Amino acid sequence: MNTNENVTIHLKVKDYAAWRTAYDGHEKSRLSAGITNGRVFRRAEDPNDVVILQDVADVPKARSWFGSDDLKAAMQKSGVLGSPSIRFAS
Repeated sequence: MNTNENVTIHLKVKDYAAWRTAYDGHEKSRLSAGITNGRVFRRAEDPNDVVILQDVADVPKARSWFGSDDLKAAMQKSGVLGSPSIRFAS
């Protein structure tokens, strides 16, 4: 298992505070998919423009999790606007 993989997610949210509460509440779900060490950044010019860097233990498992209906529903409920950009890298 390669632990040097990571994922970068770029998304726009309606309200950062509401989104962050939902993001923090989804930690157990991320951990179950082998996604850890999340670092959240916001653009100074637009605090609702968010970039998340995370470590990935199992890329196929993480890809499946990112494509899940559960995550899509959670993102929509938390105020994510449009489709996020998700990129895996090693």
